[in-house]
Amino acid sequence: MTSRRVRREKKTIGVMVAMYCRAHHCPGEAGGLCRQCRDLLAYAEARIDRCVFRDSKPACNRCRVHCYGRQMRDEVRSVMRFAGPRMMGAHPVLAVMHLADGFRYRGGERRETRTTPR
Repeated sequence: MTSRRVRREKKTIGVMVAMYCRAHHCPGEAGGLCRQCRDLLAYAEARIDRCVFRDSKPACNRCRVHCYGRQMRDEVRSVMRFAGPRMMGAHPVLAVMHLADGFRYRGGERRETRTTPR
């Protein structure tokens, strides 16, 4: 069983790829992805599933282990650059949770939140 965070990360990348595909590849198709974007999404989901950090997985751009191939990393980076700024308007909860995960998990280690005031 995958953790809630991993499922949310897959959902986030799926939404981002769909936004990118609608704007760049198949604006006429309702809800569908072109073959290139389907392949990219399948690749990204497989990499998320195989991440060595599992539940304490950092955001990919902050990870010290780069498991994406060079070409796929460049493609995902293009998707993120396009969809990232648009996520706040389209999917604000996913966007905020993705940002929070980027701060909470760095380099495969979970940063604990402070429970006692200074």
